[in-house]
Amino acid sequence: MAGTTGTTSSHPTVPPSPYAADATERWAAEPDKRPGRTAFQRDRARVLHSAALRRLAGKTQVVTPGTRNQDWDASARTRLTHSLECAQVGRELGAALGCDPDLVETACLAHDMGHPPFGHNGEQALNEFAEDCGGFEGNAQSLRLLTRIEPKRFVTSEETGEPVSVGLNLTRAALDAATKYPWPRGAHPTEPASAKFGVYEDDLPVFAWARQGAPAGRTCFEAQVMDWSDDVAYSVHDFEDGLHAGHVDPAALSSPTERDAIWAVAIGRYVPAGTDPAELSAALDRLMGQRWWPHGYDGSAVAQGRLKDATSQLIGRFCLAAEGATRQAYGTGPLTRYGAELVVPREARHECAVLKAVADRYVMQRAEQETLRADQRIVLAELAGALTAGAPEGLDPQFRALFETAADDRARKRVIVDQIASLTDAAARSLHSGLRGGTR
Repeated sequence: MAGTTGTTSSHPTVPPSPYAADATERWAAEPDKRPGRTAFQRDRARVLHSAALRRLAGKTQVVTPGTRNQDWDASARTRLTHSLECAQVGRELGAALGCDPDLVETACLAHDMGHPPFGHNGEQALNEFAEDCGGFEGNAQSLRLLTRIEPKRFVTSEETGEPVSVGLNLTRAALDAATKYPWPRGAHPTEPASAKFGVYEDDLPVFAWARQGAPAGRTCFEAQVMDWSDDVAYSVHDFEDGLHAGHVDPAALSSPTERDAIWAVAIGRYVPAGTDPAELSAALDRLMGQRWWPHGYDGSAVAQGRLKDATSQLIGRFCLAAEGATRQAYGTGPLTRYGAELVVPREARHECAVLKAVADRYVMQRAEQETLRADQRIVLAELAGALTAGAPEGLDPQFRALFETAADDRARKRVIVDQIASLTDAAARSLHSGLRGGTR
């Protein structure tokens, strides 16, 4: 069975074969149209060509895409560019550790596909709306999208004889690798109150199939590589964007007052509660002491080049730290599935967390951003109300059909959630304006 390829000791025996035979199975069996490709190359191609991935170009990463003003230009990241950059980081780190690079890249490309308009702000708004039908979580939505919503493969229902979507019909290993939180709502293995989960109740059958043989609550090695690559990509690039936009002043990072504010953001959000601020201070000092750190950034071409070098240095620093520590623990063989755990040194995690906290404080916590977020929450709440009142009117044809065949009110509400989650930021505002008669 997949997921039984190693032990949990500190120095497990790594299996000679990187994947169990069933790791490349698909929920619905299908022939390969192009012999010679691996199953994971097919997975990568399916995600790369999906409409859901393309829609990420119009979804918020840190700042709403398409907002052109004097303090933010069009080169700022969207959730699509973040996913592409995460995939590049993950592919190389995974390959260095012996993973199948196409499998890790697939997981990295897919990991944010279920995120709704307006980023985590939209995620919170949809979770409130969906409270009585199982809540909303971007990672659970990603699994739902990959296995149900994105139209690619269909099977015939034994009950009705009608075609039923199986989404992209990815391999078992690809779905497992894209799962950051392998448990349903309220079942976090160590933090029952955590809002993070990876599967809705009505998607449990395909989740259980993808996780067959996997240790409960444990992510596979490829998912751990994806997760660290995600942290690395967004911490480094959000810092880069904030600095380039003029929101982060490198000189301010030496101020004791500013540092205290950064630690207050980091502790409990990006590092565990109770973390000693002195450790975070040491982490920032280590980074600022590097010859490539972008001191005195002024936006000139030379400074932009130095900043790009700094981002490359940071990504290399974080990846090499994880690669070196993991190799020290497990040796030189291929590390895959449940044969190993990714080891990230505490110092590297603190350095990464400090960058996240800097971007959070100076970019996401700007007054104008909170004003925008408040408006976004109103838009999604009103949009959800209008769709609920008028459904199936207002729904795209795909979701209208699902709404009309839904078994009960709970299932119908989930269809409305799926519709809203599929929208880009601009599409959400446009649909909201149309349903509200253009009053906003």
